[in-house]
Amino acid sequence: MESPSSDGEILSSAPTLRTVLGTLGPHVLHLATPAAPVEVGVGEPVLHDREEPLASVPGGILLAIGSRADAPETVATIRQAADAGYAGVVVKARGTAAIADLARASAQAGVALLLAPDELPWRHLDALLTAAAGASSPTSDTYDSVGVGDLFALANVIATSVGGAITIEDPRGQVLAYSNLPEHEIDEIRKQAILGLRTPDRPGNQDEYRRIARATGPVHFTDLGPGHTDRLAVAVRAGHQQLGVVFVLDGTPPLPDDAAAKLEEAAAVAALHLLRARRNRDPDRRNRGEALRALLDATMPAEVSAAQLNLAVDTAVAVLAIAQTDAAASRGIASARIVDLVTLHCEAWHPDAVCAVAHGVVYALVPAPAAGSTERLVRFGHEVATTVDRSAQLGIHVAVGPVAPLEQVAASRQVADRVLRAMAKRSGSAVATVEDVQVPLALLELAERGASTDEALLVPLRQLLGHDHEQGTDYAVTLLAYLGHFGEVAPAAAELNIHENTLRYRLRRLEERFGLPLHDPDARLVAWLQLRLLAQQQRLPGR
Repeated sequence: MESPSSDGEILSSAPTLRTVLGTLGPHVLHLATPAAPVEVGVGEPVLHDREEPLASVPGGILLAIGSRADAPETVATIRQAADAGYAGVVVKARGTAAIADLARASAQAGVALLLAPDELPWRHLDALLTAAAGASSPTSDTYDSVGVGDLFALANVIATSVGGAITIEDPRGQVLAYSNLPEHEIDEIRKQAILGLRTPDRPGNQDEYRRIARATGPVHFTDLGPGHTDRLAVAVRAGHQQLGVVFVLDGTPPLPDDAAAKLEEAAAVAALHLLRARRNRDPDRRNRGEALRALLDATMPAEVSAAQLNLAVDTAVAVLAIAQTDAAASRGIASARIVDLVTLHCEAWHPDAVCAVAHGVVYALVPAPAAGSTERLVRFGHEVATTVDRSAQLGIHVAVGPVAPLEQVAASRQVADRVLRAMAKRSGSAVATVEDVQVPLALLELAERGASTDEALLVPLRQLLGHDHEQGTDYAVTLLAYLGHFGEVAPAAAELNIHENTLRYRLRRLEERFGLPLHDPDARLVAWLQLRLLAQQQRLPGR
């Protein structure tokens, strides 16, 4: 929620009252003052008892609990709300005919009068308003236009794609969000589910949810009884864990023939949004993530972080550093997707696991198993990589740090970071330990220590590289291939895609021109090492 600006107005980036009403729909809130300003920014909902002082919340939505439409005190509350900068006041009609008088008083005060159904609990309305105020209007009908975790906007895009009214629920039937497109009719049961924030209990409900959970794709439900339109439903999963259910009504208009395929596609998108929404609703998970970041950076005493993580300081743990294989991808969005999927998988593997993002890398702190720690952690890393690839189509590298006590997490993280950087320099397995990348890691460390700086290069190599740069020749690439194949001409020529005699000619020329003593084994070793490091740094001409 946006905070008020200095002059009492809500910042322009806040959703407008029109947007919030459009998100919730007329079955949740009805605007009784059509001429009231609806393009104003909306602040937070405020539960208010008329016996208590009215707090000043510019742009807020006042939930006038206990106020009767035909009571003079309600008119006074509305005027106070207008003076305090509220955007709207919500009341319940409760069968009275005095709404017209209340609407006129609201219009005169310059505040919107909103009517809520009598059967809608105030706490449910508070939750719906809070969620709707955090939703946004998609800029298009594509999934890419939906902000991560914005379930109401996602529901509308799914409804547009599939062709029917949508609800997004958790596995127990609690309604998390719903679509509100005027062209899609809803039935009485759907209306009750929205007002009660969960699917009404009835015989067969649990069997239907179990059937959805067992199915490998969408399930069609017909002949559900009075008040029920036919439905199509699909489970939303990340890996093997069910996160929720997406329901679409197959009524007016009827669903198109490809609705099941589109709903299955929508479920894959919804998984990422449900993971993020669940993370945002869980303050404990956020707090543990902050404690892990402090532990990784060694900015907080291990004892303090351990207490926040509910772990003993001497607990054996390992740090897994996880990053995309494609460095050109959008790091912010991808990191958000990866951390949600990794968190889900880690918590299923061990309840005390915790994940966080730091400096564009996803870190998982995993309590190590008592026996076969490294082998089991590597297997777990492969499971994580497979899950992320299947669920988000993102290739990742998983670097497994050494097992160490919790108080040495920063050191384990440093090793995992080095392994991750070495993995980025080579193709190979998606998971690695420090033992798996000893050679590329040694080359990386040599490069970092300046072993390939211009000042450290052999004089003949400096001259050779200068000639390649100025004349466009390929002496450096030729020499690297030759030395890399232990002086064997045939495989080196094949790598360079040139004739063997051409390679021999180039070698004679570079010895004559630059005075490189290829007969000296030490000179060959240093020349190969320096050229190899330059190639790793992408500083080699012709590469």
